[in-house]
Amino acid sequence: MSDNITVAGVSVDTRHWIGGRRVASAGTFTDHSPLDGSALGEIARGGPDEAAAAVAAAREAFPAWAATPRAERARILHAVADGVEKRIEELAIVETTDNGALLRSHRRGVMPRVAHNFRFFADWLLRLDHEDFETRGHTNHVSWDPAGPCVLITPWNAPLMLATWKVAPALAAGNTVVLKPAEWSPLTASLLADIAAEAGLPAGVLNVVQGYGSEIGDALTSHPDVRRISFTGSVPTARRIAASAAANLTPLSLELGGKSPLLVFADADLDLAVDLAVEQYDNAGQVCLAATRLLVEEPVAEEFTRRFTEKASALRQGDPRDEGTDIGPTIHPRQLDKIDGFVQRALAAGARAVIGGHRKDGQYYAPTLLTDVAQDSEIVQEEVFGPVLTLQTFAGEDEAVRLANDTRFGLAATVATGDRERAERVTARLVAGTVWVNCFFVRDLRAPFGGSRQSGVGREGGTWSFDFYCDLKNTVTAPEGWDQDHG
Repeated sequence: MSDNITVAGVSVDTRHWIGGRRVASAGTFTDHSPLDGSALGEIARGGPDEAAAAVAAAREAFPAWAATPRAERARILHAVADGVEKRIEELAIVETTDNGALLRSHRRGVMPRVAHNFRFFADWLLRLDHEDFETRGHTNHVSWDPAGPCVLITPWNAPLMLATWKVAPALAAGNTVVLKPAEWSPLTASLLADIAAEAGLPAGVLNVVQGYGSEIGDALTSHPDVRRISFTGSVPTARRIAASAAANLTPLSLELGGKSPLLVFADADLDLAVDLAVEQYDNAGQVCLAATRLLVEEPVAEEFTRRFTEKASALRQGDPRDEGTDIGPTIHPRQLDKIDGFVQRALAAGARAVIGGHRKDGQYYAPTLLTDVAQDSEIVQEEVFGPVLTLQTFAGEDEAVRLANDTRFGLAATVATGDRERAERVTARLVAGTVWVNCFFVRDLRAPFGGSRQSGVGREGGTWSFDFYCDLKNTVTAPEGWDQDHG
């Protein structure tokens, strides 16, 4: 078997990256493209041995990287960003081929954001500081000490962007990293290893291992030398990771699922509200933040539904490499089956499909809007992670807030209203890590990001990322007692 595959003209190494070199495994798994179901290649399938080797490499590299001056760490991270920018086109086409998201989005937004992740945390590192303060004449000095080897487990819906959202602050903080990408979309993580090495990142500081969670993931999350674990993905997998990490009391950062609401009040700009609702089909609905529950005030519900149906029906679904495509394929046949299972059970229970409600050729699912759904129904309560929205109506603010908060999740919420005071009242009562008012998916890395309830534990972004990836230390110094003759 060749160690390299060619994807859309780009050569990708299929082996792990451990301790600054490529490492093969005895076994492999097949990576398929959602574009047509074709096999892209055989990927090294790691297990406990590869996990142990990657953690050992990270542990060995940690002291020198932790001791590297902040300015030098920042310089190398900027060099990684430079490398990403030089290869945006390659990264974009490989990721589109591997996970099915729109090529135009990868080119114009996602891959530039990957580079920004490195630049932002490199720059934030240089300004990371806490003003000293006095306690009865004693000086308190707060510092962020690197924690050690970190295991980062990342999802398939935005593979490289979400991976670097974790990798960049972990490395900036002075930690070493073992990155395990999702087995459904592993290829750009391998390219990242090449880019980081070319940028001068020392061997062992970033390691990339591939495989299944049950085989290599458990070995990583239970390893006693791992000092931090960050995971983005599903609630069931998070529970498994938490149980695995519990024996060592390894700190966790978990960004999990969502069932976010979009609240449309009668005083909202309806055209804007419809645009926001249709935007929830982005990435074929495979977005944790997506406001999949449309809650619309009764007086405008009929008109909203008419305008939404008209706009959503005009979306073009097809090859994500085509500039005119709005919605690409579902990433994997198993995910397609899962989405359709949710929809068919909802229809059998009495829901009505205003649009969609069925599969299309290949790995495509028709953009779907379901009405006549009960609040306690599976389709309203559980994350589908596909192009499936529900629509419910409400009579006033209290009912809107009650419906919005009535799930086990709390990742995000969106509010459409023309009344500033109403916006302030409603957002104050919503249980969510992020609330957007008359907008959606405006993200700034200076802001905290994460979920409430079963949507996650902890926050990422700005200083919050460093708080997680570091051991915070407070040094208290007495004003007297120095040996004046010393030195």
